[in-house]
Order: sequence, then structure tokens, then C-alpha cells
Amino acid sequence: MATATNERRAPGPGDPGEGGATALPRWTRTPVPGTAEYTVVLPGALTPALRRRADLLGVTPAAILLAAHAKVLALLSGETTVRAGLLTSAAARPLPWELAVRAGTWRQLVEDAGRSLSDSATRPAPPRGFEAVLDLAGDAGPRLPDGALLAVAAGERDGRPVLRLRHRTDALDADSAARIGGYHLAALERIAADPGAPHDRDTLLSPEEVRLQRDCLAGPRRPLPDRRVHELFEEGVRRHPAAVAVVHRDRSWTYRELDVRANRLARALLARGVRPEEVVAVATERDLHWAAAVLGVLKAGAAYLPLDPHGPPDRMTAMLRRAGCRLVLTEPGSTRNPDRALTALPGTHALLVPDVTEGANDGTPPGPRVPAGALAYVFFTSGSTGEPKGAMCEHAGLLNHLQAKIDDLGIGEGTVVAQTASQCFDISLWQLLAALLAGGRTLLVGQDAILDADRFLDTVTAGRAAVVQLVPSYLDVVLGALERRPRELPDLRCVSVTGEELKADLVRRWFDSGPGVRLVNAYGLTETSDDTNHEVMDGPPATGRTPLGPPVQNVRVHVLDEHLAPVPLGAPGTIAFSGVCVGRGYVNDPERTRAAYLPDPHHRGQRLYLSGDIGRWRPDGKLEYLGRADAQVKIRGFRVEPGEVENALLGAAGVRDCAVVVMGAGAHDRQLAAFWAGDPRVSADGLREHLADLLPAYMVPASFHRVESLPLTPNGKTDRKALAGLARSSGEPGHGDRRPRTPAERRLAAAWADVLGLPAGRIRRDDDFFALGGTSLSAVRLAVALDRALSPRDLTGHPALADLARLLDARTGAEPAAPAAGP
Repeated sequence: MATATNERRAPGPGDPGEGGATALPRWTRTPVPGTAEYTVVLPGALTPALRRRADLLGVTPAAILLAAHAKVLALLSGETTVRAGLLTSAAARPLPWELAVRAGTWRQLVEDAGRSLSDSATRPAPPRGFEAVLDLAGDAGPRLPDGALLAVAAGERDGRPVLRLRHRTDALDADSAARIGGYHLAALERIAADPGAPHDRDTLLSPEEVRLQRDCLAGPRRPLPDRRVHELFEEGVRRHPAAVAVVHRDRSWTYRELDVRANRLARALLARGVRPEEVVAVATERDLHWAAAVLGVLKAGAAYLPLDPHGPPDRMTAMLRRAGCRLVLTEPGSTRNPDRALTALPGTHALLVPDVTEGANDGTPPGPRVPAGALAYVFFTSGSTGEPKGAMCEHAGLLNHLQAKIDDLGIGEGTVVAQTASQCFDISLWQLLAALLAGGRTLLVGQDAILDADRFLDTVTAGRAAVVQLVPSYLDVVLGALERRPRELPDLRCVSVTGEELKADLVRRWFDSGPGVRLVNAYGLTETSDDTNHEVMDGPPATGRTPLGPPVQNVRVHVLDEHLAPVPLGAPGTIAFSGVCVGRGYVNDPERTRAAYLPDPHHRGQRLYLSGDIGRWRPDGKLEYLGRADAQVKIRGFRVEPGEVENALLGAAGVRDCAVVVMGAGAHDRQLAAFWAGDPRVSADGLREHLADLLPAYMVPASFHRVESLPLTPNGKTDRKALAGLARSSGEPGHGDRRPRTPAERRLAAAWADVLGLPAGRIRRDDDFFALGGTSLSAVRLAVALDRALSPRDLTGHPALADLARLLDARTGAEPAAPAAGP
């Protein structure tokens, strides 16, 4: 977790400042230039007790104050090594001072602090000074040292010992200064009382702050109806049976038509002996049959498991086996890969949806009573051990999430919600169901429309979509299309963004040049019934990062240290969840369940889910995302554990060792690069084909690089930074006639480099767009960048640069230029 390491994945408040100085979290809602002072009066018996403790430990009182200060800085920054300033006389400049706050006792920390006092004069000071300074001179005056946000000094007031905290009011307000003073006092009291106690096991936070974080920062408490999602849908069927419920291309079903088909499916499942909570897979396209299948599974009291019908059969087999699934709902035209997956599972059978729904079977509700705590669905995500994890979520969590979406996104009767996400992405479920609970309409947007940004905009406009959800990388594509060809989106009211970190500059672009529609930054995880936080925005954020927003209804969010204790307000820690949102764990996977799902120590009888995300609380009560504590990354909105890709790659014949790293700084150009050592006769195409049979397309690396051996860090671990640098530089500029030569080739090469995040000289005329890491999304970005002179379909048919350039010349009527002589 972030609070136990100096190697956090994302910079933010609490990271070391320039030159290695420890940074403090800012905490003020109304920054005001100036300085202020907060005084902590020490209890009368504490000072003599500390002097006696110093004598017994063989250190000076200054070492005890230093140890307490280091502990507080470690808490505030989330760092185990703190670097700050030390004032030893009123006239001196602060000296650099460093201390590793290792796990152990207060006695060990005091002894380490005593030794560090003598080393401070030998270290170079950072160029911009220190944000935190400990003033051992007693009180060097009211002015803060240059660059400091906080100075702590021991002194006296009216004959009583005090701690004086001078702070900059544009960074820390009076409440934060009072809390920091309280942490210092608590640390000194712990040292005086029991120096043999472990300092990392006892919180320094006051009971009031713990109570605030535990209870007051939770989402609003709202009662849930004692009905399940499909029952609420059935109520809508009775209210408006003839209203259109779901639309796909030129076909639509009313509420009654959808309900009858779902009921027929549910009855067919029950007739085949489906038991309560039994997992039933659905492997269809995102079409009308899919909508009926999802509702049919829920109506039968079973749990829904989505499968991509075009996904790797071996992965399908692993998911079906892990989930104990014996029935797969599919449709004509989508059976090829599911059938291949089922050959390894003789006890699992397929059932064609239209064979059931289009017959004259009983279409009345089957009526099994489904408890709120029953299993509703299983979604598989990438797993670091080499096998995907099936996150299980319950009906109450699903309903709570849908109601939060309905309320916060303004979904009501007649509202059209665009369903855009892959059915294997958990957001697909709310996109399908939310409108159906509110009396609205679900518009199923086909993948062919999504692959063309202008066609996508045409589709949602013609379908009168009011609510759309996109990943940031695709929002960037859509915004680019709107910037090139402004258009009216008269029905659009809300765009929800999720799946990747939403950068503030993209938000600013949307509000500067977009259609004047509010954005909702949605954050959550598959294990927490999807989104847990909503930041509803009518304008760009005032600060650098886009906040994740406050928790939604009936959800509690915690920011914790490695011992599950709350970290100080504003400090970085692991984001954890409790409440109705937390799922059961991973299906038939007790070991990984135990590692992530724990009893909530703050709320008896509740489950706690540790996300692995790092965040902090903001003064406005909103959550802010800072990064990941592990190697997990997002590729086009999907969670990817490089370890899973590595394990699959190690299964290829001839591969002895391997590592997978991430390239690309922006979300839109992020891709995987694989390095492997082994038999030189193994080809990159062979490895790509091997992984394509095991992993979904977004997890197959964009590039493969053979090395004699993987580089190692001094401590013997794989040097992933070196590999990332090698991946960026491995494609040297082409030579001779392999360089782009015609104007069209050079134009395309520049566009490819921009879209793929590659160096401008990296592209050769015989390069394949998709072999360089191109995806369907980057193909859409390229089409937008070329002002639709070419389409994603053109790129699929002509992936080589030179071939595509000839097509571009033909489209634009340009005469192909004669190739230049020589390189």
C-alpha cells in the first residue's frame, strides 16, 4: 500500500518535493495569503516525563521532539522516509534532515532520530527549501523560512510549555494546523507513556477526526425498495407496456415485448433446473437478444455472467469452469468461439436465445423470490496470477448503483440512455438497465458506429440520447470530431466519464469548446458494484486534478494505511469501500478473496474491499485519485494486470523469461510492450497468435522484443524502467527506401506517430498500423485527425503505411509524388 513504500505509482500531494524534500498535503477551502500561528499547550506532567524518558533512553529531548515530528510528517506525506528542515539556532538557515520512519517501536524511532541529528549538516539542501521545518531553537521568530509551509517549535507561553505551529494560510487552514498540532501532542504522549509500543499500530488521529472520516464523509443514507431490479422493471411494464424500452439499429421492443421475451427465457432456465444464484453465461452481441437474456437470467434468480462471443475460446473455458457454469445463452452468428470453448466442458451446454424467446412459450413472470443479498452477476477482470478473477456482486449493490445513476445523471421517464460499453465491461449493465427502471429508453449503439466518431454522434443524435457514458480516451476522440465539425446535440444532457483518470485539460476542452453539456466523473470498481463516487461538473475543476467526487448513496469510502486505520485528512492512503456496494469476493477463489475482502473494522458486520487505488480526501469532502499501489494499469478503460499477460506469455514454447511494461503517457496512447528471452527462432507473430488465443485483444501487447536476458535493478528485480526506455527507443528511424517518401506517406507517418504516441522518425513505409500498437480506438482517432479522408475500415483493409498512402492519394485526387532518390 502507498503508506508503506516510497515507490508510489502516481505523484500527488504527499510526494517528495523538488530535491527530495517531503511535501505536505494542502488543506484549505479558502486560500488566503499570509501566515498564522496555532499553539498547543502541553499537559503539565508531560515535559518532565519526556525529560525522564530522554535520560533513560540516553538521548536529548531534541531527539524525542524530532522523532515525534518525523512520525507526523510520515503520516501526512505517506512516505516512510521523511526529508525536512532543521533549525538549530535563530540566525541559521534550516539544515537538511532525513529520517527513515521504519516499522517498530517508539524507542527505536527516538534512537534513530538521535543518530540523525548529527548527520544533518552533511546533506545538501533542496533548491527551494523545505515545506516542513522543525525549529529546535525554541522560537526563531514569526517569519517562516523560505519555502516552508509549516514550522514547528517548542517554547513557553505564560510559563507553560507549548508547541507553536506557524503555517502559511494559503496552504493550511486553522483546522488543519490544529490537527497537525494534535498529532504532535499524541506522539509525544505515546513516547512518554510506553516507548516499547509499536508506533505504527496506534493512530495519532483524534476520535473526532476518526468519527468524521468514518461517518460524515459517507454517501447519503437512502432506503432501498424491497424489490429487485427485474421486479422494478416489471412495475414499469404495468405502467407503460406500449412504450419503447430498447432500440437497436432499426429494431425496437416495447416494455411488454421485452418483458415477455425475458420471462420466456427465465422459464426455460428454470425448466432446465437452474438453481438460485447459479451462474448463467450470456454470449451474444449487444443487441435485443442480449437485453432479454440479462433480464431473463435475473428473473430466474440466477447470476449473470457476460462473455464476449468473439473472445479467446481458452479464456472463455477458464471463466466458465471457474464460475461453475453449465448453461450459456447465445444466438445464431455468435456461436463459433463459445462452441470451441464448450468442447473442453462436456457438462456445459448452449441455448439459443431466439429459439426460446420467439416461440409460443409462457411469457408471464416466473416469480421466484430473489433476496436482496442474492448473487446478481459475475464480471471477470484481469488477475496478476495469470488467471482472470470473477468479481461477484449482489442484487442490493446492483440496485443501489442503478438508483444512484438515475438520481445523479437525471434519468427519468422518457430519458434515452446510450448503451455503448462492451458487455464484458461492468458499466454495460447500468447503461442497459437504468433507463428501464425509470421509464426511459435504452439505445444500443453498435460497435460499427462507435468506430466512427462522426457516425457515433449521428447515432446518438438520431436516437435522441440524453445520457451517454464514455471512457476519457474516446471522449477525446468525440471532442476532436466536434472541434473539427461543430454540431448541435439538442437532446444530450449529461456525459458520464469513467474507466480511466479524467484529466483536467480534457474537462477544460469539453467546457471550452464542447456542446455545453455537464460532465460526471464516475469512479468505482467492478468489486464495488461499479461506480461509488460521482463528481457532477458544470465547469472545469478549480484545482489541477479532477476530483472523483463524494460517495454515492449508501456507500462508505475510507482512505486507510496498511493497518486499516484512517490516514490524516488530505494525506495519501489506500482507498477502501464498505456498505451495500461491496461484493462477495471472487467466484470460487477463496485465496484472492481473502486478500482483498476483509471484515470492516469500523462497521461491525460489514465487508471492506481494499481497492489498491491511492487517493486522499479534499477539504470539500470529495475524493481525489492519485494512482495505483501495484502494477495494474488501464488500457482503453479495461483493467490489466501485466502479470497475467506475463504468465500467458511464459506458456509459449521457447519463451524462457519475460516482462510486460506500459508505454504511452496519455490514456489514449497507452499500450503494452512485451520483452522476452528464449529461443531466437520464435517470432513476434507467433507470440501474438499464442496470446490471442488466451487473452482479449486489449491485453495482447502492441510490440514484442527479444532480449538475451532481462535487465535487473541492483536488488535483483526486473528493471521495468529500463525496459520501458528500451521499448521507446527500439524502433530506430528507417533507412533507405523504408522511410516515408511521398507527401501522403509523410502526412500519414506524422499522424500515426501522434495517434500511437511514437517518435516521429519511428514510422517506416512498410509498417503495419496495428502491429505498431494501433487499436480500433486509435483508428478512430486517426480518421478524425485526417478529417475523415480515410475511415477505420480503410485502415483495416490497408494497414501498411505505403498502401494506405496510395489510397489517400486516390481519395484526394493527388498525383503520387515521385520517390526521392536515396534515403
